[in-house]
Amino acid sequence: MKRIGIVAKRHDAFALQTACDLSAWLQAKSLDVVLTPEIAKFNHTQGIPLAEIASHIDLMVVLGGDGTLLQTGRCFVGSEVPILGINLGRLGFLTDTPIGNMFDVMDEILAGQFKTKHHFSLEAKVFRNNKLISSGIAMNDVVLQRNDHPRMIEFEMFARDQFVFRLRADGLVLATPAGSTAYALSAGGAIIHPEIEAISVVPICPHTVSNRPIILPADHEVTLKLIDSPTPAALNLDGQVHSTLNVGDTICIQRTADITLVYLSHWHYFDVLRNKLGWAGQHT
Repeated sequence: MKRIGIVAKRHDAFALQTACDLSAWLQAKSLDVVLTPEIAKFNHTQGIPLAEIASHIDLMVVLGGDGTLLQTGRCFVGSEVPILGINLGRLGFLTDTPIGNMFDVMDEILAGQFKTKHHFSLEAKVFRNNKLISSGIAMNDVVLQRNDHPRMIEFEMFARDQFVFRLRADGLVLATPAGSTAYALSAGGAIIHPEIEAISVVPICPHTVSNRPIILPADHEVTLKLIDSPTPAALNLDGQVHSTLNVGDTICIQRTADITLVYLSHWHYFDVLRNKLGWAGQHT
């Protein structure tokens, strides 16, 4: 890895300064560093927009929380460029490396002591009167939900064109394995191991309590149709990309290309779960 890209949490002075420190450290090792414009401006150099940076680098380093990594990851779908998350946020399931270990971890990765994991993403398309009005990519989850009105919405769900249910609820989460520890988990969904290719479907506060979370194969195309909503509803991708929905709109969700994350060779998924979720018990 000779060309390292760096992106940092927006409008965060500590993250920007940390990015500059990391850039100087990498350049001292005779490595090429590519910065996003916000960091470059802070560092008085030239940068490359995040949407264009993948073709210029061998590794992307994200300084921030999971939100910063999700924003970055959507620009790297299908690129094969691995992403390393340095956690400057709170819980940090995806940005797993603590800031205090940043330089030690970078040393190991530059020495080739790492492994990569591929995480598939979801593409969501919104149709109104049979016309495509918006589309986007989600690494964690696609969420249909009521907007700013307190009343429930009503919608139908189909999987591979087969009717699944009609439901009144606050909404519905469709999560990838990477997203199964995010909103879907808070809504009562199962944790899905990242090596299992599946989509978690989790109702949000359903009116009929017999509607429980289900797990679908990742290659199932899911279609949602908004049947009733007192005001325009919402579609959110990773909690960051927002679309407004009207009654009658149809949302088609399907698996799309992978995002590649990089981890140290001794990284294990269950260690992350124990540490992040505070699971009790010690191995003997």
